[in-house]
Amino acid sequence: MADPVNIPPVAVAEPRTVSGPLGAIAFRLSTAVPGIISAGIEKGELVVRTTRHRLLDLMTMLRDDPRYACQQVMDICGVDFPDRAERFDVVYNLLSVTHNHRIRVIVTTDETSPVPSVHQLWPAATWWERECYDLFGVLFTDQPDLRRILTDYGFEGHPLRKDFPLTGYVELRYDEDRRQVVYEPVDLVQDFRNFDFESPWEGILTLPGDEKAHADRQDMKRQG
Repeated sequence: MADPVNIPPVAVAEPRTVSGPLGAIAFRLSTAVPGIISAGIEKGELVVRTTRHRLLDLMTMLRDDPRYACQQVMDICGVDFPDRAERFDVVYNLLSVTHNHRIRVIVTTDETSPVPSVHQLWPAATWWERECYDLFGVLFTDQPDLRRILTDYGFEGHPLRKDFPLTGYVELRYDEDRRQVVYEPVDLVQDFRNFDFESPWEGILTLPGDEKAHADRQDMKRQG
């Protein structure tokens, strides 16, 4: 885990990105708030990147400072970038009903470095943090109810990680003898299955009412 004293240098938003109310907030945050890695407008949204060690300070200010007044956390989600050392982005979407603006806060972490919980600021955050833990395996400190929320008891792995197998590790079926649903290891008759939905094969018949589609296909063949 990085030393909390070694805060990355402040990245001031470029002048071209600072325009309008959100741009003013981005510039204010990037120049005046310690621990901000960057703050700017991305695709029309205000995005603030900070460190795990400064997350609670930033979130408390965004909630309590009347200039920001982010009363609600609308969502907390994860994004997996497996090629990075800190592979996970934890994304917080905040809403100010007072100013009618949204602020997105992003921190990075890995499989073993916990992120401070914000449930004391927004109690509803517990649901989102549990989901992030369940689907990505992101850990949160000071979270009193960190347990799975969507997957079943004893589920193996975290299904939204990029390295999680598409078929999973177990499959579900109803056992007639036991008269109950049972889990079993995945047993594929064919390990590799390629579903090609762009096959050039076409039926030989044109169905009634499909004459236009048939004509369009013929035109595409002539042009190709």
